[in-house]
Amino acid sequence: MNLLLIRLIIFAVLFFAGLKLYRMYREWKLDREEAAQGSPQGNQMVRCAWCQVHLPEDEALREKGQWFCSPDHRNKYLEEQHHGE
Repeated sequence: MNLLLIRLIIFAVLFFAGLKLYRMYREWKLDREEAAQGSPQGNQMVRCAWCQVHLPEDEALREKGQWFCSPDHRNKYLEEQHHGE
């Protein structure tokens, strides 16, 4: 019985680690595709997910598919998202 439980725990850990790696790869691939497309009109404006202020894309920070105007707002947003889960 103990061996079965240990195997189940190992399987669950490997499954969740694989899921996390897949999500990281998918986000990396999306960021890379967006960078490859470029912007023919120049620099696009993006909106900070925390304060809703618009700023040029090359001045913004991107994290988990969201744009932020500063590291402080990124941290606040991610902290809020973490507490909401």
